[in-house]
Amino acid sequence: MISVQNHLLPLSGNKWLLFFITALILGACSPKVQPVSTSVKKQTEKPETKAEEKAAAKPESKVHIISMILPLGLDHVAPRNYSSAGLTQANMSVEYYQGFKLALDSLAAGGANFKLQLYDSKDDASAAHSLAYNPQIRTSDLIVGPVFPEGIKVFSATMGLRAPILSPLSPSSPANIKNNNLITAITPLEYHAWGAAQYINDKIKPKKIFILRSGFSQENDYVVNFKKAIDSLGKKKVKVVSVVISRGQLGGLVPQLSKTDQNVFVIPATDQAFLGVTLRSLDTLNKNYPVTLFGHPSWEKFSFLKTDILQRLKTHITSTDKINYKQEATVTFLRNYHKAYHVEPTEYAIKGFDEGLYFGMQLFEGNKGMTDLDKTDFTGIHNNFRFVKKTGLGWVNAHVNILMYTNFELKKVE
Repeated sequence: MISVQNHLLPLSGNKWLLFFITALILGACSPKVQPVSTSVKKQTEKPETKAEEKAAAKPESKVHIISMILPLGLDHVAPRNYSSAGLTQANMSVEYYQGFKLALDSLAAGGANFKLQLYDSKDDASAAHSLAYNPQIRTSDLIVGPVFPEGIKVFSATMGLRAPILSPLSPSSPANIKNNNLITAITPLEYHAWGAAQYINDKIKPKKIFILRSGFSQENDYVVNFKKAIDSLGKKKVKVVSVVISRGQLGGLVPQLSKTDQNVFVIPATDQAFLGVTLRSLDTLNKNYPVTLFGHPSWEKFSFLKTDILQRLKTHITSTDKINYKQEATVTFLRNYHKAYHVEPTEYAIKGFDEGLYFGMQLFEGNKGMTDLDKTDFTGIHNNFRFVKKTGLGWVNAHVNILMYTNFELKKVE
């Protein structure tokens, strides 16, 4: 069962968001709390006598309290009062919530019992700080959010807050937050770098790796962690050549290249202009020197990249999410989500469903303090979870997939 107060009738677009948020406000049990989920409906049964009811009654399972803190921006209730960024955040929040709730509904049908409480962080650090002192949140079995790194950093810094705190959508490194109760569900960039390094070391076994940089400082996090991983995995026997490339000029690297073995290149850049020129230069180089390329995980969403070039360069990308729309679990989820909300699920809805199902199961099965996450890996519709415990940083999802361009699409190779 899920404890609730309002039954929502989701519509579509901004009108749907307005109705949703209005329902939150009207159903608020206090100025700061907006409970929004709805009770699981029971089938109509034939009336029983009190004696029969007593004999047939089964003890209800323990109620697990989940507090969700999302940037709904309820003070901008009408869509016309939202900024573009605020409306995007509100939509994301509603979509994530609906996916999460659908997962709890499915567990409730199997006997689980949840109370889902929803709060508005307003994407404001002071609001997140105030919510950290709310006794209804502090006594929760699981806190989901705030969503953005600064908000969760301020929220989790509150003294004496002991409940596990799930960072649901941000891949920000937990080293920026430093809380032993934190659960980072979205794999941080450093684990993408490690995953690429491990695949290169185990499968390709090169003697030399070239890192092509644009010179922007945001590439440092990936480069530092990649080099650290290669040194550890390859026992410092693999030479890493890191160079800043200007205007696609790769001629200086030619004397170090092999005409017979694969030349492994890593490009941690995300700048469109740099990638366009550099990839074309690599494509030309590939005619005489075989190239295997590893790119930044963000490349998967870059429509400006040329698939034919990426395929010729044997391009690999690390990724944490890859939906198989043909598998039965995905088909069932899509059908149930559309039936419940009358819209198609977004990426945030699917992430919410995966996280709601995994962490709801953890609570239902007795892992109240989330202390055994490393004992239960999870394959979801959109995300997989393989948690590792890091002292002072909490639990971190370390799972990555290796994808490669094959037949003009990305396909999983590991």
